[in-house]
Amino acid sequence: MTSNKYVIGVIVSNVSGVLSRVSGMFTRRGFNIDCLTVGETESSGYSRITVSFRGDEDIKLRILRQLEKLHDVKEVEVLDPNETVIRELLLIKVKNTPSTRQDIMTAVEIFRTKIVDYSTTALICELTGETSKIDAFIELMKPYGIMEMCRTGIVAIERGENCLKTK
Repeated sequence: MTSNKYVIGVIVSNVSGVLSRVSGMFTRRGFNIDCLTVGETESSGYSRITVSFRGDEDIKLRILRQLEKLHDVKEVEVLDPNETVIRELLLIKVKNTPSTRQDIMTAVEIFRTKIVDYSTTALICELTGETSKIDAFIELMKPYGIMEMCRTGIVAIERGENCLKTK
C-alpha cells in the first residue's frame, strides 16, 4: 500500500463548532491529520481549513466523502501540489551569544529570515516558506540552542484563476 501526502482545502461556515466537527470526523474514522490550519476567508461568513494527511487513494476518497457530508462544509478540494502555493510560518527563539551571533546572522540572511526580536541573550526569527525550508532552518539552528519555537502549519492556495469558493 502506497502512502501519498494530500493537501485539501475546505470552505466551511464560520460558526462555532465547525472545526471540532471536521477534526472529529478524522478522529472517529482513525485518520491522522499531519497538519491543520484554519482562518477566516475574504468573506467573514466563511472560514478556510487546510488539512494535510497521508494515505492511499481509498483513504483520500473516504475523507472527501465524509467531509462533504458535514452540514457546515460548503466546498472540499484536493489541491494539486504542482498548481498550489504552500507556505508555513515559523517563529524560533535562539540563544544569542557573542561567539555564535555572526553565524546565526549569516544563516538569517541566507534563508531570508527576519529577526523580529533581539536581546543580548536571545534572538527571535520569523521565517515563511515551504516546509522543507522551515525544517532546514530548524536543523541549522539546533547547534546554537533553540530555546523555543512554534509553527503555524501549512496554508495553501491554488495558482492562477482557480479558487476554492462557496457553492
